[in-house]
Amino acid sequence: GEYEAGKPLYLCPACSSGNQPGKPPKGVLKAIYDYKAISISSNKNLFKELEKDQFLPLLPLQGLSSLPKLKVGETPLYHYRELASEKLGFDLFLKDDSQNPTFSFKDRASAIVSAWAKEHGIETIIAASTGNAGSSLAGMCAVQGQKSVIFVPAAAPMAKLTQIVMYGAKIVPVAGTYDDAFSMSVKATELFGFYNRNTAFNPLTIEGKKTVSFEIFRQMGKRIPDRIFVPTGDGVILSGVYKGFEDLLRLGIIEKMPVIVAVQAEGSMNLVNNLHTDEFRSTPSSTIADSISVDVPANFYMAADYIWKYIGETVTVSDGEILDASVRLSQSTGLFAEPAAAAAFAGMLKYKSSGILEPGSKNVVLLTGSGLKDSKSVQSRIQVPDPVSPDIESLNRIFTSKHK
Repeated sequence: GEYEAGKPLYLCPACSSGNQPGKPPKGVLKAIYDYKAISISSNKNLFKELEKDQFLPLLPLQGLSSLPKLKVGETPLYHYRELASEKLGFDLFLKDDSQNPTFSFKDRASAIVSAWAKEHGIETIIAASTGNAGSSLAGMCAVQGQKSVIFVPAAAPMAKLTQIVMYGAKIVPVAGTYDDAFSMSVKATELFGFYNRNTAFNPLTIEGKKTVSFEIFRQMGKRIPDRIFVPTGDGVILSGVYKGFEDLLRLGIIEKMPVIVAVQAEGSMNLVNNLHTDEFRSTPSSTIADSISVDVPANFYMAADYIWKYIGETVTVSDGEILDASVRLSQSTGLFAEPAAAAAFAGMLKYKSSGILEPGSKNVVLLTGSGLKDSKSVQSRIQVPDPVSPDIESLNRIFTSKHK
């Protein structure tokens, strides 16, 4: 169905009426704009320079003044033709969204949800999260003077839990999985009337995440890349990347969709595994990449539809490949990414080693979160030496033996 965007909207009531536990929900809504009116706007310079404020017609907001007073988005896009002196043979672009205020991509969604709530006089926003979305929402609400309630699996990384508490949110650790936390937050929404930020539940989250596509297009000189590697768990970031380019397609600003690669951890492949099945079947997740560890991808149907419609690609990477990629990324670029983000880099490396990336092609990797979010995960790949005595003998022993 179609619904006017003047009140809180979640799943389509008609489509979601038959949703069952353990299965991806149906009825996730997609924001549609009056593309014809936008494209023939009296402002003839609309999108000519593609500045940030010109995208307001493609955002579900009355104005940009309702956004948090934090620098969300406009993150760097670093360009490489070689890594640690190894020539790549193609152009690599790293989109570093760890430079958002709470150090993750999720700030894009939280900023839009918080701004919409501010414009509609809503004080309390609730979310379920493995950590990043929760800390992101808590941070946005802190600067906006709003209250936040965050349900998290009790096993979430301590750094992420610390962020949530430091931003002043009411945190509710759940003795269970992310899916359990999600269910609890939806129940709380129904019982207490809180505004819910959950991904694949609140359609505005996709509208926030799509802004990365606008930025990539502008930062690449108003061109689209050949491939974009996207870390994928529940499929919302993937859908957001698609939605941004789809908006540009519908406005005639671009002529084709880039190839978007969904990268999943081998320990949590529930989206990739079900793209060719008639009935969804979930396998319990076990991966070091907690941000993309999902048993039931909540945005499965939209993500799958995008992959089929625009001929997307998929690749899976092991935890070992993720950790190796994390180390290589850090040591060759100075960018320390959490495992979920390093998974996208690992997916690109897998394509590279298979010879799939054409010479001269332009390939973007989304780095969605800081490595400091979950520094415990890389401990198996690092070794801090034992302390030495503060004397000349120690210096000689360290450096002369090293160069022998």
